Amino acid sequence: MPVTKNKSMFYRLPLTEARNNLGKVVRRVHMNNETFILEKDGIPIAALMNIDDFEDYLDTQDLKLNKQIKQSYEEYLKGQARPVDEFMAELKGELAKSKKK
Repeated sequence: MPVTKNKSMFYRLPLTEARNNLGKVVRRVHMNNETFILEKDGIPIAALMNIDDFEDYLDTQDLKLNKQIKQSYEEYLKGQARPVDEFMAELKGELAKSKKK
């Protein structure tokens, strides 16, 4: 039975069925952003997921990145955020400077 979470569909699939239909399963993962939990004897043993979701997962494991996100969120809550237009203009200015070097 499919379970939805963050636009992704999760399916449970026996390992043998996944092996016999690997091309189709990978296509569904890639094209439809579906995730498959592969089972052996009804026990989850692995997952097959879209690379973007996997990269997002890896980012959540980065302690330094998590610290930066937390700090930024706290600054936002304190009203220390600035308009995106201002930030983007600064970023474009820095990029232009680096290209001149």
